[in-house]
Amino acid sequence: MPAAYQVSLATWEPAVGDRIVVDTKDNEGYLIHTDGRYVNFPVITGQRRWVYYIGRSYNAATPNWNWVVKSEDIKGDRITFGPTGRFLRLYKDGEDNTAYGFHEHASEEIMFAREKRFQSMGCIIVRTPIMNILEETYEINGESGIQVRTRYGVEEPVKLAFAM
Repeated sequence: MPAAYQVSLATWEPAVGDRIVVDTKDNEGYLIHTDGRYVNFPVITGQRRWVYYIGRSYNAATPNWNWVVKSEDIKGDRITFGPTGRFLRLYKDGEDNTAYGFHEHASEEIMFAREKRFQSMGCIIVRTPIMNILEETYEINGESGIQVRTRYGVEEPVKLAFAM
């Protein structure tokens, strides 16, 4: 396994094989290169309660699974999906269409300023600069997509990323 060390977001360049780990306990994301370098960034994950949303009733906590980002959509709702509407969809176990993914939000400044960041309907909300990097990472990785692991509590993100 590669040696882990954190680098600054300013020096980060997306690369083939990058992986993502999301800590759904502490609302932290990690984008990890194959050589063990990583950047850490805040995320917003799902509310820990039952909700009624888009015609469904479900527990809005972000599930803890292994996923792959395999497609990008542009959504028309520019509040929920931010000014660009970009949505990087998460796939699980060969499913073609989970409702989960990464996206921005029109109120991201307010949302990220709050102490508790369990505010989404299950998706992972990121700030616009992170979404730009994730989108570029997705484009670089092509058909293989981006491996993603969501876990409740993450002590060693690089180790977890390479145990996928």
